[in-house]
Amino acid sequence: MFNLSKATIAWYLIALAVILVDQVSKYLATASLEMHTPIIFTSFFNFTLMYNEGAAFSFLSDAGGWQRYLFSGLAGAVSIGLVIWLARIPSYKRWEPIALALVLGGAIGNLYDRVVLGHVVDFIVVHYQDHYWPAFNIADSAISVGAIMLVIDAFFGKKNPVRWLLRT
Repeated sequence: MFNLSKATIAWYLIALAVILVDQVSKYLATASLEMHTPIIFTSFFNFTLMYNEGAAFSFLSDAGGWQRYLFSGLAGAVSIGLVIWLARIPSYKRWEPIALALVLGGAIGNLYDRVVLGHVVDFIVVHYQDHYWPAFNIADSAISVGAIMLVIDAFFGKKNPVRWLLRT
């Protein structure tokens, strides 16, 4: 059997929390929003229910259906790799495993949508006047934050990235 450290279990729990928050938010968005009808909160932020059959920024969304299997396979393979990577990280590390846990949770959250629904549920919209950022969800946000953390770790690995960010 696997002998997982307490730290590794904590990283998996972070990923699980991302999955749960993502899926609950998508359920609430689907249950309470009408497709393509914005609920406006501010002049730059709204909720608008949309379905994405492609990848990031709707890449290949009109490819005819085969992309669902490609993106599901990629997300599944990446998720397995992240589970293994997290299990092998020394327990004293904090920054890298948190970043990986965020990416893992986001990847599995969107993978679930793709496999079960055939599309990813997006509902968060940010814009400036008529310039819109593509709609996204909690899983996308977790993946983005985790990826940024990994880039910071790559550039400042031996330094404490939190101190670097907070330095005045």
